[in-house]
Amino acid sequence: MNIEWAYIRKGCTSCKKALAYFEEHKISVDLTIDARKEKIDAQKAWDIIRHQNNVHIAKGKNKVLTFMPGALEPEEILKHALGRTGNLRAPTVIRLSSIFIGFNEDIYTRL
Repeated sequence: MNIEWAYIRKGCTSCKKALAYFEEHKISVDLTIDARKEKIDAQKAWDIIRHQNNVHIAKGKNKVLTFMPGALEPEEILKHALGRTGNLRAPTVIRLSSIFIGFNEDIYTRL
């Protein structure tokens, strides 16, 4: 299995867990973006999100929110997709027209 795009921040605990999950399940990543070097603000994040069919956002260890970008206003999705700094949360991955934001085991079983 492969992931088309991943937004990862080195040193991030959730990102380390995501990378370990990829390694354990033999998932390769075609393109990795370093979140420390390339910030993705709200406008750029929406430009990425709006082209996806589904948005899955991890909220803590057990909760996953799922959205369809065309059905909601951008603000509704972005309030969960952006971190405290106003940038896209890491880790974020794109696979098969779906975007996965954050990490928990449940969200990654949907890859």
